[in-house]
Amino acid sequence: MKQLKYYRIPFSGLTTGKHNFEFEVGDKFFDCFEHSLVKQGKLQADVELQKRENMLIVNFHVYGTVRLTCDVCLTAFDAPQDFEERILVKFTEDEWGQDTEEVLTLSKTDYELDIADLLYEYINVRVPYYKKCSEQGTNASCDPEMLAKLGSSADLESDTDEEDTDPRWDILKKIKNN
Repeated sequence: MKQLKYYRIPFSGLTTGKHNFEFEVGDKFFDCFEHSLVKQGKLQADVELQKRENMLIVNFHVYGTVRLTCDVCLTAFDAPQDFEERILVKFTEDEWGQDTEEVLTLSKTDYELDIADLLYEYINVRVPYYKKCSEQGTNASCDPEMLAKLGSSADLESDTDEEDTDPRWDILKKIKNN
């Protein structure tokens, strides 16, 4: 958790206007989150903070690669990432506590913005539900040896399925086909 202190932006001493910050997001960052979908990666986060009298506008540009595991052949591959996000930060005296995807609320006494959780969320949301190295990776294709092993085990399964069928189901299949 000590690593996450690096991802705080002290805005209280900043003048109104735009300010730029750069953050590196690597393996140590992902180690701080136990249930992260991404365990390894090398990303750069360019953060533009626009300070106004009563709010902050924060624009993120995150780019680099994350290490994923292919769901087909179990090979690790680098998936490129390049995306932009934006969040508005409003200040309030009340405990409003109704943060949304686009609006974050802070107390008027807060003096820094912690972007670690935001970066974690933005990166993990970009991980595809079905990871395939030939589709999401650059210059990557599935391991042919693993695909051959998977193909031979699928052939074995189909052979055993045919042998172990219950004759009552065969009769039902005949009825269905007629």
